[in-house]
Amino acid sequence: MVNPPVILSIAGYDPSSGAGVTADVKTAAANGCFAVTCVTALTVQSTQGVREVRPVEPKLVKQTLADLGNDFEFAAVRIGMLGSSPVAAEVAQFLEAVKLKNVVLDPIVRSTSGAELIDAKGAEQMRDRLLRLADVITPNIDEAAALTGMKVTTTAEMKAAAMRLHEMGAHNVVITGGHLSEAIDVLSMNGTANSIEEFRSQMVASKSTHGTGCAFATALACYLAVGRPLRQAVIEAKVYVREAIAKAYAMGKGIGPVNHLWRLEQR
Repeated sequence: MVNPPVILSIAGYDPSSGAGVTADVKTAAANGCFAVTCVTALTVQSTQGVREVRPVEPKLVKQTLADLGNDFEFAAVRIGMLGSSPVAAEVAQFLEAVKLKNVVLDPIVRSTSGAELIDAKGAEQMRDRLLRLADVITPNIDEAAALTGMKVTTTAEMKAAAMRLHEMGAHNVVITGGHLSEAIDVLSMNGTANSIEEFRSQMVASKSTHGTGCAFATALACYLAVGRPLRQAVIEAKVYVREAIAKAYAMGKGIGPVNHLWRLEQR
């Protein structure tokens, strides 16, 4: 029996299992991978929003990453919520030292409900260090605006923000537009305007959209881990998330989670 590729998830803990490390474990399993996790922050949240965020001690993050790195060979990495500047610094230091492949940075700044999920200095760490260490970054339009300081509300503005992110050091950029009236994602791979590609799909009408960004980034990491070229990995991740929304259950009283395991239910 061949072992599945190992995905390292560096992210926060969501008790409702719509986002963060528990969602990453489900997404990896649904896509034929095995996830190991480093928890960066604890949250008090449900489908109705985030109430509180408690970053993990940076030393614990450092030790967890070191132990996992000594035990597993990672095929890909998904970096999500970091919670604080010291934690972001530890993650950056780990990546600088270990030189991992297929690093996907999902630069989470705040929750859909508006809660701040990283401090200002932590956001600086993402811009100044982590951006350059990732193979691909996957901000949504709000995160792209926060990183670049630009207005990002249209496809043209998404493309302009992608160019700016390349100037800031990003290698490959996927800006997800699930918050637009049409589900448009923009992929830019080499920092030239004529290389940008749009991926469009019909919006799925659903209240079960919690964790879409995490699911997309982790699915992308999984497809890169098994050898898909980036363009194909983006397409497959987009399909996976769309189906996860379409096949979601009505869970909780607020914005429910996507169905990360829909693919397993079809077997």
